Amino acid sequence: MFTPVSAARISHEIVGQIKAAILAGRIEQGDRLPAERDLADQFGVSRVTVRDALRILEAAGLIEIRVGARGGAIVTAPGSARVGEGIANMLLLSTVTPHEVTEARMVFELGSIPLVCERATDADIAALLDLCDRSDAALSDGTFHVGLSAEFHTRFSRATHNPAVQMIIDSFQGPLLMSLQRAKELAPQMGQAGAEEHRALVEAVADGDVERARRILTDHLSRTAGRLASTAAVG
Repeated sequence: MFTPVSAARISHEIVGQIKAAILAGRIEQGDRLPAERDLADQFGVSRVTVRDALRILEAAGLIEIRVGARGGAIVTAPGSARVGEGIANMLLLSTVTPHEVTEARMVFELGSIPLVCERATDADIAALLDLCDRSDAALSDGTFHVGLSAEFHTRFSRATHNPAVQMIIDSFQGPLLMSLQRAKELAPQMGQAGAEEHRALVEAVADGDVERARRILTDHLSRTAGRLASTAAVG
């Protein structure tokens, strides 16, 4: 399955070949890679080098190293949490601003409205209303935090019942929290208005009213984007 590699960047060449095999479907999720000794023979390298390559693949979330009689290197798929961590790190280390994050949210979340209105189940509506109740209670006793808002938007995306949409929104969790925290610093009382809009949005979805839901969410996100944009302009 694999071919010997050159001396330069040996571990990364091994990683590249294994990735290519996964993408080509020669290795599928859940498959066990050959043992270290067998991989070392196929690549023409030492077991230490193979072990280094496997660590790189494990860090990327492409394999899981299991121990025991049925252990080994098992092919997996990176979870949304790992992808989200990578996106968050990229944003933190780049010049992307909280305002730009919010603009991206407008693209993703507004686009999901028709699917949510069409597919949201009674369980979805109940879960979203429960989050609204929790936010109201937290606002009343002074314990409200932006994590509740982020949780609402993430749960809202699940109501699309589209795994691809959900994965994108879930992976954006870190940047979402970053932008919400910045907006809260600029407007400490934003939680009350946001909670009211969340509830109105759920009611629109429950009625299957796409245009009303889109209008509410547009106003909701635009207000946050406007605050963050004004700060960016001043900075």
